Amino acid sequence: MSLQDQLIGLLDQSSLKLTDKKISQLIQYVEMLIKWNKAYNLTSVRDPSDMLVKHIMDSLMVGQYIKGNRFIDVGTGPGLPGIPLAILYPEKEFTLLDSLGKRITFLRQVVFQLKLDNVSPALSRVEKFLPEQLFDGVLSRAFASLNDMVSWCKHLPANENGRFYALKGQYPESELSKLPDDIELVTSYSIVVPQLQGERHLIELKKI
Repeated sequence: MSLQDQLIGLLDQSSLKLTDKKISQLIQYVEMLIKWNKAYNLTSVRDPSDMLVKHIMDSLMVGQYIKGNRFIDVGTGPGLPGIPLAILYPEKEFTLLDSLGKRITFLRQVVFQLKLDNVSPALSRVEKFLPEQLFDGVLSRAFASLNDMVSWCKHLPANENGRFYALKGQYPESELSKLPDDIELVTSYSIVVPQLQGERHLIELKKI
């Protein structure tokens, strides 16, 4: 079965409705990931079918819970969840931040090939990154603990409505108990990703 047919099958098991163009862009992204992974070692997931579940669907399923128009994906790696979300929401802006040059080189090529005018790759360590405009949401997927995330990224969310969104596996009970006093849990979403083994949670935090 082609990657496109597999992705359509996975989308059919979710509430997501994607245009042919968006499906095509997601497949092109996976194909680039497969190709560049051989030389650049961008992800430990090697099997293209696994990439559709563990990378693409896993990223897309959080989209309905993030609020606002400007997002930064910190420690984005090869662009997860930022690239799938940027394809899903062409009207929203995404800055993809990583401290490794080869990942940013890859992301610039993705942006160019897929003509994603709502994505800005940025090469920097998160604590040194000073944006001209603050963000509605700070996203992290394979990042450190919640405590590290909020302390390294606390200069990034817009004050009143800015949010931190952390993608986690199991509900991070112990990490939540160690949050600084000026950060509070807004809510937690249990995410169902078609065909994915194991739990997924999206943790929404805010500054007090």
